[in-house]
Amino acid sequence: MLPAVPRPVVRRLSSRYIAGPSLDDAVRVVRRLNEAGKLATVDVLGEEVSTADEAAGIAHAYHEVLARIDRDGLDANVSVKLTGLGLELEEGLCRANLLSVVEDAARRGNFVRIDMEDSSTTDRTLALYRGLRAEGHANVGAVVQAYLRRSLGDLPGLDNVRLCKGIYVESPAIAYREYETVRVNFVRCLEALLEQGSYVAVATHDEQLIRRALQLVHAAGLPRDRYEFQMLLGVRPERADSLAAEGHRVRVYVPYGTHWYEYSLRRLQENPKVAGYVAADTFGRLLGRAGR
Repeated sequence: MLPAVPRPVVRRLSSRYIAGPSLDDAVRVVRRLNEAGKLATVDVLGEEVSTADEAAGIAHAYHEVLARIDRDGLDANVSVKLTGLGLELEEGLCRANLLSVVEDAARRGNFVRIDMEDSSTTDRTLALYRGLRAEGHANVGAVVQAYLRRSLGDLPGLDNVRLCKGIYVESPAIAYREYETVRVNFVRCLEALLEQGSYVAVATHDEQLIRRALQLVHAAGLPRDRYEFQMLLGVRPERADSLAAEGHRVRVYVPYGTHWYEYSLRRLQENPKVAGYVAADTFGRLLGRAGR
């Protein structure tokens, strides 16, 4: 039902997940997170590009983000979605846009996380990541989604990984559907990454997985600059606070931009409780109009 929900309702209920439409909004949120002892990853919303100019516009926005982080002395990096940089238009175009952002970040001593999208992009995303690393670009990292059956086999050679469960709707042939099975594979992937010496960003709000990750990094004797926890803006902020207070690196994902609607729908679809509020609000409005 969510795509039929009025946009103002979606905007109001999802505002906790998005910094706002402008870079100034993102900077304000990042500064607040830094003051609370947390790091940030800034994401420019905009995946559905249909022209090379639109993809170049997304890349330009990332250059602006990197310059602002540098100028304001913020403790933040950036996360890019390759479809936003033109992956579905032409792979060479996407690579050129991505390389420009990675090189800009390197000049500023910053880092770029290449986000993972649905399974139709997995091979191309990993190939672009591996290609950049082979060329000596050390300031770039990948993402692995634990619900994909292939993920354990994708790990060798990945040096810096954000490990998450995954949110896209995929066929049972390629993705685990059972909640506990996804958890089990998440732990398997985490164990494999720690064993091969990768820097791991544990991206989950699942308390069971957070506790298991804490056990594993403690057992491995990892210094606290060799791993981090990542959470979405507006989701379990009290747990992020407690992890930071215990001395763990905690990074919060801070999306901003005018393309907020599609991102909001994904967040709401992940959270049945919030989606329930959307439904109640929508039906309340409809019943109110019907009663007039």
